[in-house]
Amino acid sequence: MTTPTYLTESLLSQAHTDLRRHTELYGARPPGDGSLVDAVVRSGLRGHGGAAFPTGAKMRAISDRASVLIANGAEGEPLSSKDRVLLERSVHLILDGIAATASALRCRDCYLYVPQDAVVGVRAAIDERRRRGWDTTHVQVVASASGFVSGEKSAVISAIEGGPALPRDKKNSAAVSGVRGRPTLVLNVETFAHIALIERWGPRWFRSRGTSSEPGTMLVTYSGDVRRAGVVEVPFGSSVEEMLARDAGIDLRSVRAVLLGGFHGTWAGRDALVGRAMSRESLADIGVRPGAGIVHVLGVGSCGLAATAEFVRYLAEESAGQCGPCLNGLPRLADAFSRLSTGQNVEVAIGEIERYTRLVDGRGACHHPDGTARLIRSAMSVFADDVHLHRLGSCEIHRGGRR
Repeated sequence: MTTPTYLTESLLSQAHTDLRRHTELYGARPPGDGSLVDAVVRSGLRGHGGAAFPTGAKMRAISDRASVLIANGAEGEPLSSKDRVLLERSVHLILDGIAATASALRCRDCYLYVPQDAVVGVRAAIDERRRRGWDTTHVQVVASASGFVSGEKSAVISAIEGGPALPRDKKNSAAVSGVRGRPTLVLNVETFAHIALIERWGPRWFRSRGTSSEPGTMLVTYSGDVRRAGVVEVPFGSSVEEMLARDAGIDLRSVRAVLLGGFHGTWAGRDALVGRAMSRESLADIGVRPGAGIVHVLGVGSCGLAATAEFVRYLAEESAGQCGPCLNGLPRLADAFSRLSTGQNVEVAIGEIERYTRLVDGRGACHHPDGTARLIRSAMSVFADDVHLHRLGSCEIHRGGRR
């Protein structure tokens, strides 16, 4: 089967929960022949939850011993909307990917973990599939908890088991011991949507977009100082400058910096983005990753320290509160960064930021402190001019004046 030429965006179909419209756009699922895992491996598909681990390798790591499948659509990251948009516009594509994967891996239990406001629509789509005989896969819909860390893999597994949606310090991978000690595959909902397309159109079609080392497309969420905020599907390897112009409606010259990867991501200055593409390969040497496709723009004339201080404060409030780095380190970092951003005891604040960032990094029960430390380090580097101005009692947004 070939992809319909009118599908300019293969993921964002506008079919919503209409199974008939979904069928018109994508056609019926092909009969399973046991080749899906190999097709995903050959496609080069990587996970779209942020870590970008090879999906085929994760699938191969799952044994058929009472395995469990979880589609994660929690999306606790405030700057990301891609999973919500995908659940709203193409929920049947996600469910097709779940059905295909569950069949290939012989998963006994399947869960779709989504925000509370998406539960009714998702369950209605599942019911329609059963009534029409489209899909007999039993998918249990679980409402995700609110909060930044609720979508972390071990937090999702804990919630599925009926516990709190908080990260756990696990020695074994989920593929070995996940839900109630059973082998568990956890993938982002966007990844399952890509699997549904690979099942239909094959790895060669999937590799027809993107780059040879990073094939396919990704959903990008634009926010901040942009003319057009929202979610757009782009091929890997797309020019960052062209993406901002075409999708967000802004010229790179109006940009001071871009936060890529969200609150646990990394700031990149405008000059560093010239000639860069949206790919791990292109962004690696400036210490940036595409992550889950978050592009948050800070405009010229804005204070990078003030923006970052808001993010750090949020991260401190959204911690799991299960270990010293989260309980003690993040609140102190938030306080110190707030003082730096407002010009209060700047030298002392800088010393505290350096000290606490070093103390929390790599010492938490989960990766929440690490992500916060990464954000802070990138801000102190990219906005070094702001730090200097704040030392002098002025700021980027008030050059020449006192704060």
